[in-house]
Amino acid sequence: MNTDPTRHQMVAQQIRTWDVSDANILQTFDVVPRDQFVPSEFIDVAYADTEIPLPHGQCMLRPSIVGKILQSLDLQPNQEVLEIGTGTGYLTACIARLAGSVTSIDIFKDFIATAGKNLQDAGVENVALECMDAMSELPEGPFDAIVMTSAVPEFHQGYGELLKPGGRLFIIAGHEPARTAMLVKRVENGDFEVDELFETDIPELINVKQETIFSF
Repeated sequence: MNTDPTRHQMVAQQIRTWDVSDANILQTFDVVPRDQFVPSEFIDVAYADTEIPLPHGQCMLRPSIVGKILQSLDLQPNQEVLEIGTGTGYLTACIARLAGSVTSIDIFKDFIATAGKNLQDAGVENVALECMDAMSELPEGPFDAIVMTSAVPEFHQGYGELLKPGGRLFIIAGHEPARTAMLVKRVENGDFEVDELFETDIPELINVKQETIFSF
């Protein structure tokens, strides 16, 4: 099945209309086959601007949200990125095309297994996948950019400690039904600048309500 026309339509009618105009990002959406990353039962809506349900109460983010994430992070070809929440690997593949390397973690072993196969089938090689609970441990950094694909109640400075100076963190914080997507920048003196981007709602990070000491 030739999905190219549907993918081109997604870029023109969904991504661009959300003020995503970076040529590299638009090309990424045009070449990364989202239909290869969605669960088989949702293949008919692979290019619709809708969240796609996943096991464990999680979801694939809408393409328009993915576009806003990528544009806000302003990824460069030599940069190292941490993704918290691998899911099916679609956002991972998009990041991998724009950045130098991606470390992606997920608490669910089946997500890591599925994403690994999806990424391999798509020919994505600059990704390292790890099964890890982000509320208790994280990979060694620092990173140029971090993206969290699940929501948290509020921005905690610990989330940004793995950023290099000038690094960016995309995070969605607040409480349902209207959470706020934010871009957090680590400035040279170690402080953080927070820009609110838009309102949305996605499932919360697993174990986020537990009292946890962050091991960053």
